[in-house]
Amino acid sequence: MDTIEIGLWVTGGLLVLVVAGMRVAFAAGLAGLVGLVLVFWAKRDFGAEHLGWALTVAIKTAGQVPHSKVASQALSLIPTFILIGYLAYYAGLTRALFEAAKRWIAWVPGGLAVSTVFATAGFAAVSGASVATSAVFARIAIPEMLAAGYNKRFAAGVVAAGGTLASLIPPSAILVIYAIIVEQDVGKLLLAGFIPGAFSALIYGLLIVGIAMVFKSVGPPITGFTWRERLVSLPPALPIVFVVVIIICFVYNPFGGDAWGTPTEGGALGAFVVFCMALWRGMRWAELKSALLETAKLTVMIFTIIWGVLVYVRFLGFADLPGAFSDWLTGLEMSPMLILICILLAYAVLGMFMDAIGMLLLTLPVVYPAVMALNGGEFVTAADSTFGMSGTMCAIWFGILVVKMAEFCLITPPIGLNCFVVAGVRPDLSVQDVFRGVTPFFIADGVTIALLVAFPGIVLYLPRLAG
Repeated sequence: MDTIEIGLWVTGGLLVLVVAGMRVAFAAGLAGLVGLVLVFWAKRDFGAEHLGWALTVAIKTAGQVPHSKVASQALSLIPTFILIGYLAYYAGLTRALFEAAKRWIAWVPGGLAVSTVFATAGFAAVSGASVATSAVFARIAIPEMLAAGYNKRFAAGVVAAGGTLASLIPPSAILVIYAIIVEQDVGKLLLAGFIPGAFSALIYGLLIVGIAMVFKSVGPPITGFTWRERLVSLPPALPIVFVVVIIICFVYNPFGGDAWGTPTEGGALGAFVVFCMALWRGMRWAELKSALLETAKLTVMIFTIIWGVLVYVRFLGFADLPGAFSDWLTGLEMSPMLILICILLAYAVLGMFMDAIGMLLLTLPVVYPAVMALNGGEFVTAADSTFGMSGTMCAIWFGILVVKMAEFCLITPPIGLNCFVVAGVRPDLSVQDVFRGVTPFFIADGVTIALLVAFPGIVLYLPRLAG
């Protein structure tokens, strides 16, 4: 048995463990360790006397992964972005944002649901976690929609789907993870997420209006807000906008020249600014403690997944499975665009059984080199590339497509994490209710992904401006 065969068998075993219900972090770590033992043992022709040696080397190799791979400055973005979101919630900034959106938009058919989507998009601009966004708006928006006579499944689906926008709109934890895995510029990837994220929110809004116009009982409009009430609602929501502007200006320097700081420093500055705002608005110790604990829990969950999966990724490198997959993919007698579409469809299927972060961590070490090979390599010029863009721009474009697929997976049964979070926050809603409620949003996500594939300029406009 050669290393490629070992890689395929171990990968198959990993998928079985995940489908059987084992957490991705532990399944990947176990598969990676077993795979390393088999690869090192194969180098000694599976001699019984060498099994102990292979086990020792595999354990030492796997043991180096947590520190060597996770001790990255870029990864410190994740807890700071999550902290910004929780501080904004406990300081009352999120409710103010939702109230402003409601007073300005609720008059259209399904207006309260559209307001929820746009408010989640605004909150996503200060929080990098979809789970946190869904949990926050399940507490804020669903009671308002139910009181206004909205269908409860529809209301739950709106919140679960709106929460996925945090995966794409910067700051985004998943975009940071993607950038680290494929060794691309974090700043440019975060910048690339703005337009597709806003575009996704717009598509969601149009879908909601269309549904409410056809099924009038689903989401009745809310009227009666005066212009004075609308204008009064804006100042309390401005701190969110202020934080977003600070982070963007600090990282991208719109006045020209070098950036004033790194994305990591921008995230820390944003967290400090929101902390000061929270204190100014009267945040108490109990609320601050809750924000810190929620941030720590979510951060530990994400880093545990990273640790486990990176052990498996280390095994893939020794087995040379990424190179073999890349050679096989580029040898297919199919157009590169058709192969790309098949890859995205495979992500849609895989997302039914895995969480978004684990899915990206497991697949990108194999899939990313293959996509770059389809484009002609990482360092090609736009004129020489298959997809009509340079290697760097192709990496950014593919990253946004993959993260958008990860958004899709956050609401896909049976694993859709956002749906479980909404159901957990709202005991009056079952998980089945939430899954039924998000069904229409599959269409919206399909339209968005198709447009991003057909028109890469939507993704690449801002990164190209940034140089």
